[in-house]
Amino acid sequence: MGVAPAAREAPVVEEAPALVSHFWTDASPHWLTRGAILRGLGFVDAVAFWSLWRQMDGLLGSHGILPVALHLSRLREVLGGKAVFELPTLLLVSSSDGAMHALCLLGLVLSLLVVAGLANAWIMAAIWIAYSSFVHAGQIFYGYGWELLMIEAGFLGIFLAPTSGFAASSRARPPLSVVWLFRWLAFRVMLGAGLIKLRGDPCWVALTCLADHYQTQPSPNPLSPYFHALPLLAHKLGAAFNHLVEVIAPFGLFGPRRARLVSGALIVVFQVILILSGNLSFLNWLTIVVALAAFDDATFERAMPRRLRARVRARLAMRGEGSAPSRARRIALQALVVIVLFLSTFPVVNMLSPEQAMNTSFEPLNLVNTYGAFGSVGHERHEVVLEGTWDDPLSGDARWLEYDFPCKPGNVYRRHCIASPYHYRLDWQMWFAGFAESAHDAWFLKLVYELLRENPAVTGLLANDPFRGHPPRYVRALRYRYWFAPRSSPAFWQRELVGEYLRPLSKDDAELAQFLRRRGWLFDD
Repeated sequence: MGVAPAAREAPVVEEAPALVSHFWTDASPHWLTRGAILRGLGFVDAVAFWSLWRQMDGLLGSHGILPVALHLSRLREVLGGKAVFELPTLLLVSSSDGAMHALCLLGLVLSLLVVAGLANAWIMAAIWIAYSSFVHAGQIFYGYGWELLMIEAGFLGIFLAPTSGFAASSRARPPLSVVWLFRWLAFRVMLGAGLIKLRGDPCWVALTCLADHYQTQPSPNPLSPYFHALPLLAHKLGAAFNHLVEVIAPFGLFGPRRARLVSGALIVVFQVILILSGNLSFLNWLTIVVALAAFDDATFERAMPRRLRARVRARLAMRGEGSAPSRARRIALQALVVIVLFLSTFPVVNMLSPEQAMNTSFEPLNLVNTYGAFGSVGHERHEVVLEGTWDDPLSGDARWLEYDFPCKPGNVYRRHCIASPYHYRLDWQMWFAGFAESAHDAWFLKLVYELLRENPAVTGLLANDPFRGHPPRYVRALRYRYWFAPRSSPAFWQRELVGEYLRPLSKDDAELAQFLRRRGWLFDD
């Protein structure tokens, strides 16, 4: 049963920011917009917590590569009571494996409830606190820009959701000011990425970066070789489209309705292309969720099948214009706008600076951040390959066996993986390791030590442990140059040896033992 547009599309202006003129005020309500954003945030949160659950023991647990308990213990020793202000995380209360698993499971369950439409401010706040706790304590494995985006979007989600009842059935009017703050977030995400490219690498100005990007990106997927094989003209057009979406389209988010819809559609289409062309974790999925703020209910209805549209209109008609926010909620929303605008000065100054930094926060809670990705593109792909042996490496005939990772290139005959929006965090760190000519990262040497011990928590992060219960005597790392194999080849990659990345190490190597002892990482087996 349909309803008259006048009954459904009453202006939602109960607490729109004063600086937004009537020309930019949304004429269509945002019930569906709120539901789509909250469910989208719940989906991405659920994926993030699920990937954390599966990788926590090997990465951050008491037997992991970078144990959180040890990290926070040292932080408390140095900062004392100030630690919570420098690194706000619930794991300062307890960072035992059991406590971390319980917090992760809570976040996962609550995220699934949000996906089901059972979102309110208290549930969104609990998810935000839980995920922030892991980001702030996760060290290098949580040092990615989308972690900041997850925290900032999750914080806005608290205020977008109703304070009582659930979003799927609440009559509380969606706060337009928060919708605008999501648009402001989408603007900074896209423009920050666009500016860092124009400043960071001449190939973006020359429109040639994509000729290398698909092959050298962190984790290519099965379609990446086809994108890579496109002619140079297609790559140049792709780079030009990138600049259109990241540099020009964001300004349309603050224009009249038609400009907002076009800008939002361009951003969503662009993110879908990125998802199809590579495994960039949940970054693109989360960006799509944030960009949904560009659309209103009329847009969502138009995209629905006719029968579903009629049911949705009937449900929206039951809500009418919705209930106005309480005085306390109005004050909270006004305070949110003031806080976000104040904290936005730092990202804006950063974006305007010729020394623009990407993926940076300016305060401990990461409420308003600056973003950017692929400011420079590698022209060659270098991969670090870990190998172990039971033999004497000096004998000349030692048999070395390769460790295989779930997604990162290794075995040239293994198919490209499909992972997005899942995030293999160790695989990503191995991609970063390939930029150096030799091993120097502490986490990498700790990884080698755990392989020598054949720590099951760490080997569980791998796709294949060739030693299975019989730890290797030595582990080494070699650095290779990789490139896509021709389509006619039975292999998916080709590679050539560049050199030794890390000399063969044994568990009782004196230098390794000294390094581990200084960090409190040396264990008695």
